[in-house]
Amino acid sequence: MKAVIDASALLAWLHGEPGAETVEAVLAESAISSVNWAEVIQKALARAVDIAGMHEDVTAVGLKILSFIPEDAERVGRLWTLTQPYGLSLGDRACLALGLRLATPVLTADRTWLPLETALDLSIRVIR
Repeated sequence: MKAVIDASALLAWLHGEPGAETVEAVLAESAISSVNWAEVIQKALARAVDIAGMHEDVTAVGLKILSFIPEDAERVGRLWTLTQPYGLSLGDRACLALGLRLATPVLTADRTWLPLETALDLSIRVIR
């Protein structure tokens, strides 16, 4: 597994935004949490994007959508204390929890995560 993809990074790829090429380079060997996938769907609908076939499209390129499991839920809750000063959402913490579970770097468009890299002992790569 090359990376755990945050919703912001997948959306950048889907919309051809800056950083899309960074996401595309690892997409075929990466995963996204089902929580972050829900964020992608919500954001797409908010932009009036037709989501029919979106799941099939992203999995066809190799992206794995992994279930949010009880251990992730506990980790997300515990991460709140550490991430609160940076304003991370539950979805952000779900991405980090999956990265920690898989011991895999996370890919995001959100620079506010970078100070957490050392505290979490987790590689955080910003796409732009």
